[in-house]
Amino acid sequence: MVRFNGKIARIVALTAAALACSSALQAADITLKLGHIANEENSWHKGAVKFADEVKALTNGKVEVKVFPNDALGKEMDLINGMQLGTADMTITGESLQNWAPKAALLAIPYAFKDMAEMDKVVNGPLGEDIKKEITAKAKVIPLAYFARGPRYLTSKKPIKTLDDVKGLKMRVPNVPVFVQYWRAAGAQPTPMAFGEVFTSLQTGVIDAQENPLALIKSASFFEVQKYVNRTEHVRSWIYLAIGERSFNKLNADQKKAVQEAAKRAQAYERELMLADEKKLEAELKAKGMTFVDTDQAAFAKKAKEAVMASVKDELKPAVQQLYAD
Repeated sequence: MVRFNGKIARIVALTAAALACSSALQAADITLKLGHIANEENSWHKGAVKFADEVKALTNGKVEVKVFPNDALGKEMDLINGMQLGTADMTITGESLQNWAPKAALLAIPYAFKDMAEMDKVVNGPLGEDIKKEITAKAKVIPLAYFARGPRYLTSKKPIKTLDDVKGLKMRVPNVPVFVQYWRAAGAQPTPMAFGEVFTSLQTGVIDAQENPLALIKSASFFEVQKYVNRTEHVRSWIYLAIGERSFNKLNADQKKAVQEAAKRAQAYERELMLADEKKLEAELKAKGMTFVDTDQAAFAKKAKEAVMASVKDELKPAVQQLYAD
């Protein structure tokens, strides 16, 4: 009986070793790091986590995506540079890509779209494909999916109702030339600044205003340092879930297909979250003490079209004219 038990013990040991080996084989062959600016409450982050889960499932664990919110892997421009060099893998980025691919400026043209349906039509049409191709060719970054953004609002320490109210206003804008040009034409003093520096700059009075969608206004806790949300709704735009070309090319053909399918699923999931969030964000910000102010959108829109057409690069003017005509 002892000999029989010894055989059982050896079988158990061999089985355990085989299972351990099998477990090791199931470990990820490739790990992709995805860094972005939003916090854990934001639909972008939740969409990124959904993407990571889908990649893991579709590749049987062979490709793992680790998500880092809150600029934990670096600021947006640093991540884009890293993706080009192969030292970073993925991020969520949009109009900032125009620093390499000029057509990326079309992601965020002030007052180009009346609603999300108009925007979706452009993103999924010929112009959207042209933008993606140029980003891939010139920025070496591959857009996998897009997340729609809620309209951008101007927040401030005083109410903004008319163009006169923005004269001399010290405000933060992202490093996007068309944003700088628009707000300068409107009479403000726009200052490009990394997103991670905005809260402290508002708190210390370096700037008095900033502009962003409601989701980022809430997730960044701007309600602690800003009193008013002014309904400018000056930009409706989208942003890409993107991977560096170098990182994408490390994947085999099946893994690439899995990553693309996972991105498609994440896009649909994030859209549901974003639409639900937009309905409740205003109430939440009001509860935090913010006051919503109606603005003269027609006057802001007229100034936007004048400023954009006067400053946009010649190669982009036909596309911008088309956006405004539509």
